Amino acid sequence: MNRFGHTIFYVQDVKKTVEFYEKAFGIPRLFIDETGHYAQLNTGDTALGFASFDLAKQNLPLNFRPISSQDSPVGCEISFLTKNVEKSLQQALKAGAVLISNPQEKPWGQTIAYVRDLNGILIEIGSEMMATCGTENSCGCC
Repeated sequence: MNRFGHTIFYVQDVKKTVEFYEKAFGIPRLFIDETGHYAQLNTGDTALGFASFDLAKQNLPLNFRPISSQDSPVGCEISFLTKNVEKSLQQALKAGAVLISNPQEKPWGQTIAYVRDLNGILIEIGSEMMATCGTENSCGCC
């Protein structure tokens, strides 16, 4: 059986990207390799990684479409959970994130805001989700 290992975003400047996430979200780096082409943040069991465009060209010989802050967001996001969405949003904006959507309460009880990072990656800042599957705790989620 397969296991989810990590997610990697290809970015122009790996070190600058890692520094942004450290400042914006308080997530420390796990490592940056000595070439500066790859890094991971210390996000727990499943890693969030960043690789350089140069490494993308090596890994993907048929080319790729880079994420750009000048284009509309691509159809994926990084999601960070927090106890205080507004405080986390303000910290991200202070670090250079671009506001996409102010905090809004969703019908399922979660509060969510959206920003983009310096590369144009879409980021959700959300409160913990209150699961309500209706099985009265038989699933362990509520």
